[in-house]
Amino acid sequence: MVSKTEETQLSNLENQVDNGGGGAWEFLCLVRKLKVRRSEKVLKHGLSILRDPKNRSSLGPDEWTLYEQVAIAAMDCQCLNVAKDCIKVLHKKFPESKRVGRLEALLLEANGSWEEAEKAYSSLLEDNPLDQAIHKRRVAMARAQGNMSAAIEFLNKYLETFMADHDAWRELAEIYVSLQMYKQAAFCYEELILSQPMVPQYHLAYADVLYTLGGLENLQTAKKYYASTIDLTGGKNTRALFGICLCSSAIGQLSKGRNKDDKESPELQSLAATALEREYKQIAPDKLSLLSTALKSLKVSA
Repeated sequence: MVSKTEETQLSNLENQVDNGGGGAWEFLCLVRKLKVRRSEKVLKHGLSILRDPKNRSSLGPDEWTLYEQVAIAAMDCQCLNVAKDCIKVLHKKFPESKRVGRLEALLLEANGSWEEAEKAYSSLLEDNPLDQAIHKRRVAMARAQGNMSAAIEFLNKYLETFMADHDAWRELAEIYVSLQMYKQAAFCYEELILSQPMVPQYHLAYADVLYTLGGLENLQTAKKYYASTIDLTGGKNTRALFGICLCSSAIGQLSKGRNKDDKESPELQSLAATALEREYKQIAPDKLSLLSTALKSLKVSA
């Protein structure tokens, strides 16, 4: 994650280069170091260095790193001929390089040659089954084609080896939600909460999925996770506050006719409603009447 200091440093250097103050190479190095995307600027300033024989030769071994950086930026900007030229130079210098092979596969993908790109990625994985970047490219390519079943298959296979990859679990959960496969999505969020219990977004997403699934037990659990989201955010999460009210209303409907012991105390929903009213008074007082109407329809009172 880029710190504010690093972001400021990058912004200042970018402005300096754009205004002709020099420092193009330093800017490109900082972009690589921070792993940020500034594709148009990288393409522009990178090509200006590569097209100047004197500047290019002064880089030494870093010349090849710049060719790679510009190739990726060119693909981002759909300047595929530029990318092709850069990759050709790299292939000539490193004919057996798997890293260059990955760039060639990326170019096939950028051209929309899905089958050829898949063959290239599969071949690279045969040589190195633990290449995380290639696994993720296959997932991205499947999603780009709208083939969600393949994306799910690739992600599940990937997570068999890289179980601690939180981004992969989150992506898998989001795909399941988009396909209304809520039980599978719930499992993914459970894994995320187990590994990162202090991240409120996972508690909130899990609660949303359980609320969508419905049923008394799921609603009661969803309410607990909305409450934990509120706790982790210091009471600042409006969605979770609404979640408490919605769950309370739904649980009340499902608990009609049950034993008194099965019914929940209204204290939590009352606190949530009070917090919502306080927040709306501060931030959106003109919408307070709409909130009151919504809470009244849910039979929730502050």
